[in-house]
Amino acid sequence: MFGFFRKIDRHSELMNGMAQRLGVDLGEEVAERHIKAQDYRDALVRCSHCGSVEACVEWQKENDHAEVAPPYCRNRDLFAHLAE
Repeated sequence: MFGFFRKIDRHSELMNGMAQRLGVDLGEEVAERHIKAQDYRDALVRCSHCGSVEACVEWQKENDHAEVAPPYCRNRDLFAHLAE
């Protein structure tokens, strides 16, 4: 069971790191009701099923800021919508 929580924690960090680099504050988006808490949860589940974790880690190390998420990002469309 602890492996599940570690995975969720890791993907939460990755997802929020990706969002920050794209100028999106997911906590603020939920608080201001731009997205529902369920949408946040769904995004986290999508992230947790990603097969490009190491690529994401490297991309985040190399990019402090970006206009768009990399093509493999399962939340690319959501981030693009929120960054508008």
